[in-house]
Amino acid sequence: QVHLVESGGGSVQAGGSLRLSCATSVYTFGRYCEGWFRQIPGKQREDVAILNRDGSPLYADSVKGRFTISLDKAGNTLYLQMSDLKPEDTSLYRCAACNWEHHWAYWGQGTQVTVSS
Repeated sequence: QVHLVESGGGSVQAGGSLRLSCATSVYTFGRYCEGWFRQIPGKQREDVAILNRDGSPLYADSVKGRFTISLDKAGNTLYLQMSDLKPEDTSLYRCAACNWEHHWAYWGQGTQVTVSS
């Protein structure tokens, strides 16, 4: 069974940086698609950053130029480098990975990011 475990969240001041990690011991990133999502209670989930199968990244307009998604070479860890954080970035961040049908089949529990002004 695939388990994804996020870490790296926390509380920071506006303008600060955090790096989120998503680790897996069974699934190998880089084969299909993977990404980072965030959701505030009562609001629609936002696709923050996605890595397509060809490795090309897609970013939400709200994070372009500030966030970077990447993989480690072994394909065991997915990262989200977040810079110039804003209070509106406050959310629960979850990583996810696709199965062979390119469905978002595997999800982590999430890590909380809180940005204060």
